[in-house]
Amino acid sequence: MKLLFTFLLFSGITLAQQTINGSITHGGLTRTYILYVPASYSAGTSVPLVLNFHGYTSNSNEQMLYADFRPIADTANFILVHPMGTLDGSNQPYWNSGWGGSVDDIGFTSALIDSLSADYSINPNRIYSTGMSNGGFMSYTLACELSDRIAAIASVTGTMNVNQSLTCSAQHAMPVMEIHGTADATVPYNGNAAMASIATAMNYWVNFNNCTSTPTVTPVTNSSTTDGCTAEHSVWSNGDNGVEVEHYKIIGGGHTWPGAPIAIGVTNYDINASKLIWIFFSKYDLNGAIGPVGVNELAQNKLSVHPNPSSDFITLEGVEDLTAVELTSLNGQKINCSVENQQIDIRSLDKGVYFISIDGTVVRFVKM
Repeated sequence: MKLLFTFLLFSGITLAQQTINGSITHGGLTRTYILYVPASYSAGTSVPLVLNFHGYTSNSNEQMLYADFRPIADTANFILVHPMGTLDGSNQPYWNSGWGGSVDDIGFTSALIDSLSADYSINPNRIYSTGMSNGGFMSYTLACELSDRIAAIASVTGTMNVNQSLTCSAQHAMPVMEIHGTADATVPYNGNAAMASIATAMNYWVNFNNCTSTPTVTPVTNSSTTDGCTAEHSVWSNGDNGVEVEHYKIIGGGHTWPGAPIAIGVTNYDINASKLIWIFFSKYDLNGAIGPVGVNELAQNKLSVHPNPSSDFITLEGVEDLTAVELTSLNGQKINCSVENQQIDIRSLDKGVYFISIDGTVVRFVKM
C-alpha cells in the first residue's frame, strides 16, 4: 500500500483545503485521524458522519486516497473521517477487531465520534462505518459492539471473525453491505479457520434482520471488459424496520476496492464501491429505512419509482418538476432519458440495477 500512496501523491492527487489532521487521547494513547469537511457543510445544520477504516499494514492517508469518498461528500454533504490504527506485535498498523492485543479500538471509535460531535454538527442518528479488509472487519465489530451509535456498515474485502456471531450483540436491525472478490487471496471468499466465509457473514445478518431468506440476484452490466472480472448484486429485502442486506460478488476479483483510482491486482471497474456504499448508507438511520438522501432532502415531495422491478416503463411520482431527472447505471454512467407523462421508457436498457436522481435524492430500480 505504500507504493499506492507514492503513486497517488505523484499523480497529482492532493489533499483538499477542507482536510484536517487531528488527534485525541484515548486509553493513554494519542490517536490520530484525517478529517474531511466538505465545502457544503454549514455549522448548525446536522450532517451524517462516515468512518472510513484502513486495512492491515495500511494507514489513514492511503485509505483516504484509495477508497476515496471525498467527491461524494462534496455533493452529498457528509463529514468523512479516516481514523488511524495502532501498531501490532509485527509493527504494522491494524484495528483490534478481535485480532488480539489490548488496544480498545471500539472505545476509541466512540470517543472519536464524541470529539467530532463536539466540534461539528453531526446527526447522531446517521453515523456509518466502512473500511477495507481489516477495516471491514472493524466495521462488523462496530455493528456488533457499538450499534447504539452506528446506523449501517459496509465492508470491502473484509468479513466477520469465525464464531463472532456467537458474541455479536447488535441492538437494532443493522443494514449491512459486503463487497468481495471470489479470488481474494488475503480474506478468502469461502473463509478459513479464522475468517468466516462471505456466505456465513451474510446469512448471519439476513437472519438477524429477519430479511427474506432468498435474495434477489441481479447481474451487473459488464461495462469494463478488460478488468478481468464481473459482478453480481444480491439483495435480501423486507428486514425489520425496512433494513436490507446487500452483497456485490466480484467474480474473479481480488483483494481490491472496486472503482479505485489505481488497480492493485484484479480490480473491478463495473462498479464504484464508494458511490454504492454511500447510496446504501443514505437509505438508513439508527431507526432503519429513511429513504435515499443526497445533497438536499426534498422537503415535502418524495421521489418514488414504480413498478420496481420493471421491464418496459417506470413511473415517477412525488416530484412535480422532473426537468432535472438523471438516469445512471450501476457504474455511474449517465444515460440519456426523457420523461413523458411522468414515465421513462426503459425498454432499451440492459437488465440490471439503475438509479434515478433529482435534486440529490436517489432511487434505485431494477430493469428486468
